[in-house]
Amino acid sequence: MPTRVHEFDWPDRVVVGTIGPPGARTFYLQVRSRTQMVSVALEKQQSALLAEKIDEILDQLISVEGNPFSVPTSTPPELVDDDQLEAVHEHFRTGTMSLGWDPATAQVVVEAHPITDVDAEGNEEAPEEDGPHQTEMLVVRMPVGAARAFTKRTREVVDAGRPVCPLCGYPMDADGHTCPLPEE
Repeated sequence: MPTRVHEFDWPDRVVVGTIGPPGARTFYLQVRSRTQMVSVALEKQQSALLAEKIDEILDQLISVEGNPFSVPTSTPPELVDDDQLEAVHEHFRTGTMSLGWDPATAQVVVEAHPITDVDAEGNEEAPEEDGPHQTEMLVVRMPVGAARAFTKRTREVVDAGRPVCPLCGYPMDADGHTCPLPEE
């Protein structure tokens, strides 16, 4: 079964954004380079963890003596992207992700793979459909400044959800909230 790889080296734009109201948002990782654009769905937790881990990589690189990669400690103002997502066409829903560092190009590398069905023995099953099944994956290479801007925006998007109840810590809906009773 062939794999279609959506690969972006030095993309024009790479952001996490959402569609829908707080409590019912769908998160997307969207990447654009010229006319090529890919949007993959993510979970909120995947988005938050991706930003956290990219920041960890960048912070570790800063601590390297001499900081040979010129990693910024904060988001370069010229790279801030607060625009909405562009037209979203979901290519796949993300299952596993991997994150790495390419020292040859001084870029953070993100790979996103689609959710696969796994049977009881742990073997992947192709979805039932006519014809050969083609899987997809997304590979994005971001320079350090763009990666820092990506993490800042992603954290803001994740934090823009429903407010948290100060008593129970669960999200509060706009139409009301009932705290769960404490267990005795």
